[in-house]
Amino acid sequence: MAFTTQCQIFTQAEVASLRIGGAILRDCLAHTALLVRPGISTLELDAAAETFILARGGRPAFKGYFGFTATLCTSINDEVVHGIPRSERMLKEGEIISLDCGVIYDDLYTDACVSVGVGQIAPKAQAFLAYTSQTLEDVIHEVVRAGVQTGDISSFIEMRLKKGGYEAVRTLTGHGLGTTLHQFPDVPNVGKKGTGPVLPVGTMIAIEPIATMGSAEVYTADDGWTVLTTDGSLACHFEHSVLLTKDGVEVIA
Repeated sequence: MAFTTQCQIFTQAEVASLRIGGAILRDCLAHTALLVRPGISTLELDAAAETFILARGGRPAFKGYFGFTATLCTSINDEVVHGIPRSERMLKEGEIISLDCGVIYDDLYTDACVSVGVGQIAPKAQAFLAYTSQTLEDVIHEVVRAGVQTGDISSFIEMRLKKGGYEAVRTLTGHGLGTTLHQFPDVPNVGKKGTGPVLPVGTMIAIEPIATMGSAEVYTADDGWTVLTTDGSLACHFEHSVLLTKDGVEVIA
């Protein structure tokens, strides 16, 4: 591996490992999302995710990270990010939940998130999830490539979410990743085109629109982890780890 202007650049052997780790993570999130239903606890979802990752030869990236106790972040309704799985927190019909997870494989990190409804959810909540998810897909296909600046990504996400009537959380960002979970550069969800570091061929970033249906103002709960909207509005979070190649972009996880 090497670092160019602080961005980590991966060898072909490392890219092969990232692809394996990314496949584990993608499949884990798909598996865990299918388990989401009224009456299941967030701790049960966490256990299922950890079992899946270990069985495929990976390691949970979040567990033990700065003292975090779980494999998943399970953030429900007005919980924006970093919700802690708990045995007593049973999911209820009509709620929404973000499932954020990371995998370590060959000492390299991948990071991804999906948000899903619990049972039947309100049409406005379903539209919110679909719109934010599509924003992630669109920024990857329309903007992300080697040579762009992080502000190009940030501006697209901010403007696209505003167009849908939603807000991007300013204080929470995407990031580089590789030998560590969070590294240079930050990839904010709010910004100005033509600003920020240039992204070179061979680096990987996590892009993660984090959106609210109301105010983008947030606060951290007494548990020291869970971030919530100040006005109680719904929040959701979608994330991919993407590798910038000479031919375009590869979604790793």
